Formats: sequence, structure tokens, C-alpha cells
Amino acid sequence: MHPPAPHRAGFPCGQSRREAIWEMGAGVAGLALSALLDADGFFARHAAAATPADPLAPRPGHRAVPARSVIFLLMNGAPSHVDTFDPKPLLERHAGQSLPAEMTFINSGGRALGKLTPACRPFKPCGQSGIPVSDFFPKLREHADKFAVIRSCHTDTHAHGSALVQMNTGKPLIGRPSLGSWVVYGLGSENRDMPGYVVLLDKRGGPIGGQPNWSSGFMPASYQGTLFRPTGTPILDLAVPADLGPAGQRRQLDLLAALNDEHLRSRPGGTELAARAASYELAWRMQSEAPEAVDLSRETPATLAAYGVDAEPTAEFGRNCLIARRLVERGVRFVQLYSGGGHLEETWDAHESVEKNHGRHAAETDQPIAALLADLEQRGLLDSTLVVWGGEFGRMPFSEGEGKPGRNHNPYGFSMWMAGGGVKGGTIHGATDDLGFAAVEKRVHVHDLHATILWLLGLDHTRLTYFHQGRDDRLTDVFGNVITEIVA
Repeated sequence: MHPPAPHRAGFPCGQSRREAIWEMGAGVAGLALSALLDADGFFARHAAAATPADPLAPRPGHRAVPARSVIFLLMNGAPSHVDTFDPKPLLERHAGQSLPAEMTFINSGGRALGKLTPACRPFKPCGQSGIPVSDFFPKLREHADKFAVIRSCHTDTHAHGSALVQMNTGKPLIGRPSLGSWVVYGLGSENRDMPGYVVLLDKRGGPIGGQPNWSSGFMPASYQGTLFRPTGTPILDLAVPADLGPAGQRRQLDLLAALNDEHLRSRPGGTELAARAASYELAWRMQSEAPEAVDLSRETPATLAAYGVDAEPTAEFGRNCLIARRLVERGVRFVQLYSGGGHLEETWDAHESVEKNHGRHAAETDQPIAALLADLEQRGLLDSTLVVWGGEFGRMPFSEGEGKPGRNHNPYGFSMWMAGGGVKGGTIHGATDDLGFAAVEKRVHVHDLHATILWLLGLDHTRLTYFHQGRDDRLTDVFGNVITEIVA
């Protein structure tokens, strides 16, 4: 049925009686539907599910799994897959040649197209599985049998900002909950005195896009990532004011809780206020727990040396990796570490020289990541901790201009790896073409990566939903398939 014309001459109000009755009828129907849905508990159910009174309370997943936590090692700036985990002998054979005709359509972002360029450093088969790993990672290659390399990743954008947001939230637009937020929303936290989701940045700066990368989006703020500083007080403004003291602060919180309870009793269903009150209590408990979690003086000299905490260039990332282990050991659900901060060569964004850029950043991260995997295994935490490594996209198999040893962005094909947490180690999934330009075999989109991470944590991405703007929204939207080949 189509509505009558919006205006009819001769009627002062611009409506005929028929138009008025039609609009009134539609409005009454809407009110009736709303009343019926409310009586059925539709709105209350969605409100309670979306904003529980205790948002960080631990919750069971959709299936029983050993994995309880995630450590996401995000290489900000995008490492080159053809120089790290995806060797291409054909690039060696055709080094210095022009691009094949079928590749000239690519979007170079206005940058120069150079010649086919082989890997900077040689690859070696590692472990019993024989997974090839570049000489950029001599320590990490000792753990090749622990991880599964996914060589067929692809994403939707070649710009750092939007690609980072998509790797973190599923879409290249800001405003959506991040992966860590979805995990904490689905499972809660196992430590009531710590945030469920912690982010450790590189001292050189945050990633392009900043806070939307660990935002809770349209979910309550209880699920967003909490930034930890790797030295000193981990969270700003957490210390008790000197003129107040712990006892005085406790009295303030008790008074605030009483006022909030009185407000909620007269307004049932006010779950947002309950969640805010719970966040105050969490901040109170964190005042003693959070500083202890980053206090590395409790670690042995051997452990500090293994992570490279007391040496350069590994000191910073080694410290962050060790803090990540201490956090998951204490029940924090999702920890994200960034390698590379700021822009261009301060990140893995190797436009000038892959050898120089990756040589620098790999030297900072290789030993700490290898130590993290070994330490988790030694402590019996590797099965319960899923470790994810990767960037926002890859690099092109050709140089960026004549005689320039850097590589441009490549969203069409790149590599990531996962270890622990129910992953089938020593495996390779998918493939790019013979030159490493695009994923061609068992292609894995960001939605598939997210679906797999959730699955390894016991969450079905099709069932983990949040009611938003009239629909059950989810991290993977209406897409995503679990990479079952890498699940043990």
C-alpha cells in the first residue's frame, strides 16, 4: 500500500481526511506493536543482554575449549609477507623485471611502480614441520612447530588508518566495537580486579586512528580497551589522592553506591548506571592490582634476559611481552601489543627500504616473541592463551620505484600466524600467487580471522550478537568462516 499524496490543495493543513486517517492508523499500529513487544519482554531482554549489571562477570562460551585469553601482537605498519613467512622463488628468478601485464591495474596510491624484487633475506625450513621462516626471525623460527601460518589473508583497503580499524573491528569505518571488546562482552573477565582488555602501545606513538582501534563502539564503555603504560604507574590518575587516603576514598565510593542504588530502585532497568557504578569499583580494586601486574622486579634475572628486557633493541617490546604474560596469568582476557608507533619508518611501513626497516623492527621483536612463546609453554599457559601475530596488510612483490628497495602496501595478499590456544601448530594455510601479489588459495578475509579467533575461544561468531539500531549486530556482520584446517 502506498501513502496518499503528501499535499492536497484546498485543505488548510495540507491533508485530507483520508490522509489523516491513514497516518493515524500507521501510528496506532506502531504503538500497538511496541506495546506487544514490551509485554513480551522483547526490549527488556535485549537491554539486559546488551548491558548486564556486572558486565565483566565471567561467562561461559558456546563450547568448551582450553583457550581463555588472547595476546594479539600487532605489527603496526604492515610487514612484508614475501620477506618473512611467504617465500617466492619466482621473484628471485625474475628479479629486476617489469611487472606482468595482468598486474599493471593495481592501485599504487600514487606511488611509483618499480621492478620485481626478491626477498631481502634467505628463508630456512624450520622445525619438524619445515615451515620456511626468514632470517629476519632467527629466534622465532625455533618455535615454528607451535604456530600456523595463514598465507592467504586479504583485506578491503590499502590505507593504514582504515586497514588498522578493519583488522581491529571488522570494518574500515570507525565507531564499531573492537575484537577485544567482543571477546570481553562474550566471556567477561576472570580477574575482577583488572580490566578485561588491555592495550600496550609502542613508545614512539599510537597507531593511525588511535582510540577507535580499541574502542567498545556502540557497546558500553566497560568493554573498551584500557591503555597501560609499560613503565611507572600503568594507568594515569589511578593513585589515591594524598589528601584523601584509601579510607576516605572508600567512604566516597560507598556513598556514591548508595545514591546509585536509590536511583536504580525507582528506575528499574537502568543497566547503564549499574555498569558505570561497577566501573568505579573496578578502578578502586585496580589501585593495588594493576601496579603489581607490571612490576617486573618479581621476575628472575633469567626471565628478564630471555625477553631482552635489559638490553637494546629488545628492552621495550620485551617488557611489553613479559607484561602480557603476567596479565593473562592473572586472568586478563585480551591483551594487545603494538610494535611500531607514529608513522612511516617508525612503523613497519617499509617504503624506503625493507632491509633497513624490517631489520630494525624485527630485531626489536624477534627475541621477545620467541621468549613469550617459550615462557607460556613452560608455565602451562600456551594451551590456554591464543597468540596472534600480523599487521593490517602486506607489501607488494615489487620495489617502489627504480632502484628503491622499499615496497608499497598490499591488501590483496599477506601472512599472519597464530599459536597456542587450540591452534594446530606446524601448519600452513592457503597461498598467494607465485609472485606473492594476491591470495589465490583458501583465501582468508579479516572476517574469517575474527571468526576463527572467536571460535578458538569457544565463541560462535554467528551467535555472539549485540542488539543495536534494531538488529542483532555482530563482529563479522553477515560474513566470516572459521578456518577449521588450523584448529587442533
